[in-house]
Amino acid sequence: MPTVILTHLGRTRYADAWELQHRLWDARCGGAVGDLLLFTEHEHVYTLGRSGDENHLLASADELKARGAEFFPIDRGGDITYHGPGQVVGYPILDLNGFTPDLHRYLRSLEETIILALRDFGISAGREEGMTGVWVGGEKIAAIGVRVSRWVTMHGFALNVNTDLTMFDRIIPCGIFHKGVTSMQRLLGRTVPLQDVEASLSRAFAQVFACELTSVPAGQLMETLKTTSETATAVPVESGLQRSE
Repeated sequence: MPTVILTHLGRTRYADAWELQHRLWDARCGGAVGDLLLFTEHEHVYTLGRSGDENHLLASADELKARGAEFFPIDRGGDITYHGPGQVVGYPILDLNGFTPDLHRYLRSLEETIILALRDFGISAGREEGMTGVWVGGEKIAAIGVRVSRWVTMHGFALNVNTDLTMFDRIIPCGIFHKGVTSMQRLLGRTVPLQDVEASLSRAFAQVFACELTSVPAGQLMETLKTTSETATAVPVESGLQRSE
């Protein structure tokens, strides 16, 4: 059974988490670290995938500043989405050669992880034909956008827990005009502790990926990365596969 390191990063700026992902991706490709699952909660940010349309960001630069939100074109698949407080973001950094080297199956496994976790809270979620992500009643509750190169994954999923859904009003989420978004808070009528959601996601991830999760504090992970960075083989993130949210 594969072992995956689970680390809770807490609240992060998107740029910091993005840089950390790249460093860990390099280290994973070089064999300096094992497989990882990172959980975080971002400050307000809109991100645009490589296949996205910048016109799907409806807010001006001044409006972004007023909302305290940043904007980043990034290297995952998919269009535009929002991350922010009250949302659980998961970044698996996995060598799929140790699991199943199949991008389609990987995406479906991420969806299944979220669907199973939501069952713990009495939420019946599922898929929409022809679309990536997790849906409840025709509204998206979780977005998925990944990059896979050399069969090592980056980016991941974002689950709306207590998310301020009005932040989605200034984008066309994932480039989909005719679908709305929802959250666990809206569906349940109460605030949901993020740590409870992360615990359910962890159990579901271990079940779906048939792995054992080992918790490692963020500080310890940073120290490991620091001590291995000089010997890890740096591999450029090029010629990867992307899939949309």
